[in-house]
Amino acid sequence: MSYLRLAADYLLYRMRAYKLHGVHSPFVFDLYHNVLHHTGHFLAYDHVEALRDELLHDERQLQVTDFGAGSRSINQKTRKVKDIARTSAKPAKYGQLLFRLVNHFQPATIVELGTSLGLTTSYLAEARNKGKVYTFEGCPNIARTARENFKKQGYDNISLVEGNLDETLDKQLQEMERLDFAFLDGNHRYEPTLRYFESCLEKSHENTVLVLDDIYWSLEMKRAWQEVKRHPQVRQTVDLYFVGLVFFRPQQPKEDFTLYF
Repeated sequence: MSYLRLAADYLLYRMRAYKLHGVHSPFVFDLYHNVLHHTGHFLAYDHVEALRDELLHDERQLQVTDFGAGSRSINQKTRKVKDIARTSAKPAKYGQLLFRLVNHFQPATIVELGTSLGLTTSYLAEARNKGKVYTFEGCPNIARTARENFKKQGYDNISLVEGNLDETLDKQLQEMERLDFAFLDGNHRYEPTLRYFESCLEKSHENTVLVLDDIYWSLEMKRAWQEVKRHPQVRQTVDLYFVGLVFFRPQQPKEDFTLYF
């Protein structure tokens, strides 16, 4: 998708987005006030951002295998670590949002599709050190670098599953009793995104939280997001433009929110 199309989508999002006074659902109001727009600082932020700063200065070159839709900014098979950190890692704003979501809901089992260098994984692990984070990465060299980062950070609650998601996700999910939280950032195409969503549904329950990344990244992702919103098991969705939140709480009416973030 072109940057012009992204800009147009963002303008439409801003026109639709509510601020706090426009939210009438008690569940979403609490989420918006206490999680999405929480302004406090956590020491974990400093821990992860110090790692980001190291990676942004890392001149090592990696041979990259990309099973997804690729990078919008860089499409090379050999990339410097600092360039991967700059273009592929989620910005601090969204890593810290994921931290706050996990910190709020306290899931025991967390799945992340798309490890990259492990910055977002680090935020997930920091937020729930008594939980288990399963993160999936297709590129062996990037996976190796992520493992180095986890060891450096001292995380012992992360399990990195290496290989093509089409071959690794269902196998790992079958070994899990339930899925409490998932961040889907492993592929930016319509069919794989919906397939991974359906796979996660099989282990989800009424309190599971799913987060879809880059819901406006392409026409395929916009279409996938609309399909997720219409799914009969989905009760509430929250559109934050760069990410979409999905909830399954049956006691809540079926509603879709577009919130300013």
